[in-house]
Amino acid sequence: MTQSHNGISALFDLDGVIVDTEPSYTRFWHTTGQKYNLSPTFATDIKGTTLNDILNRHFPPTLHDQVKHEIWQYEETMEYILFPGAIELLRSLREAGIPTAIVTSSDNTKMSYLYRQHPELPELVDTIITGDLVTKSKPDPQGYLLAASRLNCEPTRSFVIEDSLQGLKAGKAAGATTIGISTTLPPEVIAPFSDLLVSSIAEIPLDFFSLSMYKK
Repeated sequence: MTQSHNGISALFDLDGVIVDTEPSYTRFWHTTGQKYNLSPTFATDIKGTTLNDILNRHFPPTLHDQVKHEIWQYEETMEYILFPGAIELLRSLREAGIPTAIVTSSDNTKMSYLYRQHPELPELVDTIITGDLVTKSKPDPQGYLLAASRLNCEPTRSFVIEDSLQGLKAGKAAGATTIGISTTLPPEVIAPFSDLLVSSIAEIPLDFFSLSMYKK
């Protein structure tokens, strides 16, 4: 288990934070919602939740395998574009001795497609929590609590970087300091759940993670 730097860790969501995929997912789930006669807000409502949670909440069991096949087929051909500044921040945190984690609702199948395009990404963080490792989807804090535990860090001394309401609520529920990124939702929507609000990962200052700016 990694010993954290001054007890601090940085826990990153993936889609909409490190990789610019949320517009692609919005298109897919909007089309899927129309296909299966779901709510007009379905594609937005599910942001930040696991595939199993989406299936269990919105689809009958008879359609689960079909929808899984559709999303996996879509993800296999997606382009996973890294946000400018994402790799640089992860490297800077590593150089500063601050442990990092990716906490994503994505399952292992999707992650295998991501690693195919960006094999360096798993080497830049200390642990990765996928949707397959949790039983409760965001906004439940289970994923972030598991990441903090793996990094030997108190959740209250962690920083959660998120773009979705579900994810920011999960960070708050874990007791973490939250950094909201307005890549997916308008700033005013995520501001109430963000201790720091930025428009991109490139705007997060490294010294925000230091003890001198830590308010707890």
